[in-house]
Amino acid sequence: MPRSSDTELRSSCPVAASLDVLGDRWTLVVLRDLVLGGVSHFADFAVDEAIATNTLAERLQRLRDAGVIARVRDPEDGRRWIYVPRQPAIELIPVLIDLMIWGIANTAADVPPEKANAAERRDELIKQFTAAASTRVVD
Repeated sequence: MPRSSDTELRSSCPVAASLDVLGDRWTLVVLRDLVLGGVSHFADFAVDEAIATNTLAERLQRLRDAGVIARVRDPEDGRRWIYVPRQPAIELIPVLIDLMIWGIANTAADVPPEKANAAERRDELIKQFTAAASTRVVD
C-alpha cells in the first residue's frame, strides 16, 4: 500500500524510501512486538525498552499513515483501541527474523537458549510468525 500523500520521501531509492517508514530506533521494535510478539494494546509495546509514550504514539501513527498497521476497536472491550497488522507488516516478518539472526551473530545481545539457534530455524520461524500474525490482519 502506498504511503499517504502528505508524507514526502527523501529519495526515490526503495531502500531509502523504506527507511523513511522504518528507519529509526523504535519503529522496528514496535513492529517486532506487534507481529512477532502478538502485542496489540498501546501500553504493552516496547515494555522492556521503556519507550516514551509520546514516541510510541508517534511511531504507531507513522506506521498507520504508511498503511503498515491499523487501529481498530478492541473486540473484547469496545471502549479501547488495539493495533493490528496489515499485509505490509506481515511482509516484514522475514526482515525482522533476519535482524534477530544478525543480532544474535553480531552483537552482545543476551539471547535466551531457545533463540540461539534461530539461524538454523529461519524458515520455520518465518512460517510460524506469519501464520500467527496473519490471523490478526485487517485490510
